[in-house]
Amino acid sequence: MRAGASADKVAQVGSARTSPLFDARERAALEYAERVTTTGERVSDELFDRVRSHFTEAQIVELTAAIALENFRSKFNTALGIDAQGFCVIPPTPRDA
Repeated sequence: MRAGASADKVAQVGSARTSPLFDARERAALEYAERVTTTGERVSDELFDRVRSHFTEAQIVELTAAIALENFRSKFNTALGIDAQGFCVIPPTPRDA
């Protein structure tokens, strides 16, 4: 939220595909993040073309690095039994319930 996202927007991330709070650029980035995060899934040419239409090559590299870093942290913390510290409490979405 320090980057400017409202609490409402953060709460809607799980519904970004249909939420009017997200524009096409944000939807592409979130779908890309989801696909990169899902083990064994390839990013389709169609999705990568959509991402490329909103981001420069340098931005795609930076976005991919940020996604990979968060995945690393998640796996690392889980492996060591490190629980969330509550720095970024995000309410569960209907999909998580």
